[in-house]
Amino acid sequence: METALFTIAVKKVNKEEIINLMDDLAVEEPLELQISYLDSLQKKLKTIAVTMRTPGHDEELAIGFLFTEGIIQKKEQIRNVSNAHFSKNKVEVELIENFIPDLSSAERNFYTTSSCGVCGKTSIESVKTVSRFPATADDIVISVPIFYALHDELKKQQDIFTKTGGLHASALFYFDGSFILLREDVGRHNALDKVIGAALQKEMLPLDNVILLLSGRASFELIQKAAMAGLKIVVAVGAPSSLAVQLANEYGITLIGFLKNDKFNIYAGEQRIKL
Repeated sequence: METALFTIAVKKVNKEEIINLMDDLAVEEPLELQISYLDSLQKKLKTIAVTMRTPGHDEELAIGFLFTEGIIQKKEQIRNVSNAHFSKNKVEVELIENFIPDLSSAERNFYTTSSCGVCGKTSIESVKTVSRFPATADDIVISVPIFYALHDELKKQQDIFTKTGGLHASALFYFDGSFILLREDVGRHNALDKVIGAALQKEMLPLDNVILLLSGRASFELIQKAAMAGLKIVVAVGAPSSLAVQLANEYGITLIGFLKNDKFNIYAGEQRIKL
């Protein structure tokens, strides 16, 4: 994995003194996501998006993005993933023969910022994608102390953030609170796409038996991506948006916000939490 840190010389200023020291910054670089496929025996190569991201786990990011955008539905539709034309900032996802993706629901401008993956959408109608894992009845019940413990576990696992303070994280935990995996990025949507891409590669989907923990706020797009992956429980350290709560209720997702090691708020799906 390419390093996600960049060290520079800075001056630290306070009321008593000025100190010269070295500071670690989170790396932010553009990544162009391309797909290639055969159409009428001719190879088509299309740029789907350019996103600002932290280098590392780019293959997972590309796969997760294509899945959460509804362009692919399963791992088997991917033939190969590689750095296109030997460029570290360009990933090409080659699709299998006889599979032509429907790109009508994923119309984008060719640029999204690191802070918002929805910003490049060309119409409101194209924002909402449809999950292949519809809401189903379940008997999931998790005790409150499990959620309290997730707060400290995230801090322990999120190593790059502790050095820079500049990255978002998405992490998966089993219902007993045991850690599965974590990915970091300057973009919160990129971090989640990396996690979902990794889960897709490991054939873990649907993620209906795990908890998703977000290091920041819970936006509409993050809940949408969670729904696409079949998640039933989403926990955020920050606040949810009104549309995120609305979407969580629509998909039957338990949504928790403002998680601390001794408190949290329940915004949707309280039936899964043993109070």
